[in-house]
Amino acid sequence: MKPITSEWIAKAEGDFATAQRELSATDHPNYDAVCFHAQQCAEKYLKAFLQEANISFPKTHDLADLLASALSIEPTWTSMTADLNALSAFAVEYRYPGDSADLNEAREAFEKCKNVRDVLRRALHL
Repeated sequence: MKPITSEWIAKAEGDFATAQRELSATDHPNYDAVCFHAQQCAEKYLKAFLQEANISFPKTHDLADLLASALSIEPTWTSMTADLNALSAFAVEYRYPGDSADLNEAREAFEKCKNVRDVLRRALHL
């Protein structure tokens, strides 16, 4: 595995751990952060996969764009489209005043993240 791929994976795992910690926090959990870090985990795993496959990708938080680049190698990943579209919204949706995530949204975001993470970890032989 390329060193840069390993760096993407390490960053993704950091986001996963942060989302998991906040979701299980009993004292002032930050559900907005769960959603944001769930999106970031999926984004970084997709970028790790693309990096390892020598597929260039733009600076983007749009998971559908990243998925489109990966489909040339993994066409069955279209099954992740709905989860990735839902996660994409969390890149910015709850980062600013006006709207906040609740426990159900945080759980849903984390579950979608786990599903995507599992697929990508298998593809990366982790």
